[in-house]
Amino acid sequence: MKQVLIDSYGTPWEVARCAEVPDVGEPAADEVVFDVLAFPINPADMWFCKGSYRLKPPLPATPGAECVGRVIAVGAAVRHVKKGDLVINLQRENWTQRRRVKGDDAIPLPAGIDLRQAAMVRINPPTAQLMLSDFVDLEAGDWVIQNVANSAVGRLLIVLAKQRGLRTVNVVRRADLEGELKALGADIVIADGDDLAARVAKATGDTPIKLGVEAIGGAATGRIVESVGTDGTVVHYGSMSGEDPKIGRSNFIYRGVRLTGFMLGRGLAKRSPEKIRAIYADLAGQVMSGKLSAPVDTVYPIEKIKEALAHADKGGRNGKILVSPNGAI
Repeated sequence: MKQVLIDSYGTPWEVARCAEVPDVGEPAADEVVFDVLAFPINPADMWFCKGSYRLKPPLPATPGAECVGRVIAVGAAVRHVKKGDLVINLQRENWTQRRRVKGDDAIPLPAGIDLRQAAMVRINPPTAQLMLSDFVDLEAGDWVIQNVANSAVGRLLIVLAKQRGLRTVNVVRRADLEGELKALGADIVIADGDDLAARVAKATGDTPIKLGVEAIGGAATGRIVESVGTDGTVVHYGSMSGEDPKIGRSNFIYRGVRLTGFMLGRGLAKRSPEKIRAIYADLAGQVMSGKLSAPVDTVYPIEKIKEALAHADKGGRNGKILVSPNGAI
């Protein structure tokens, strides 16, 4: 079977290759085998190839944080999926034609779900959902502020917040994003800048913001912290700048703002397999109904992984770059 390998860390499209490797074999009693139908190229995958991600396994290694697949074999002890089911995989190393994983790591999806959207269900939708639910008890009418609002997580957060009656302040770098974010349900779209907190206060009528969501790091974290209300909470889930958060200590001492972090794996680890499957069943249902979606630019075959990675690194794309290892989707 074919599988993407990196033999060294570096420029993703230079270090990644499509290799022929042995088949995964038959499942053990507690395992599932599935054909990978599609996987997206995420920023974390690019960082993995560069060697700048938190995980650096022995080389050669296979990237791939998420995928969608179709079950071809099920171990005797596995009850929640069967042959022919669509699944996502909670484990990594998914840039391959076939996977064999523990049964609890294979999460079923409804038949008929769009495969391109299903390939992107594993990470971004639950990230947005759990950040809205796990840190602050929010009620309809409450405000949430986020930066990188035009990212995949940011767009999903807008939609999920709107469903709950929450109001969102969405911080962006380009003013021309306002129309498309408001079409998703954004209440306020505002450009980042040194006076962000003052402009946010004016736009919200000085209503205290209970929750901030932040993924840039550096001074941008501090601007979100300054924009939330007294005793507010800011969740830091990424650092696009590569910098640690920079925040004036008076926000903690005098205003009681809390800064915490989010990683999906930790959020899911607190839940039972049944609860995890319930989260994904809800999100998949919303994908099926058209409430949740993410744009896709191009789908490549696995043999063209180098071209796919180079494309994923370019600006001006109209969505995610996907790869279909077992034929067109």
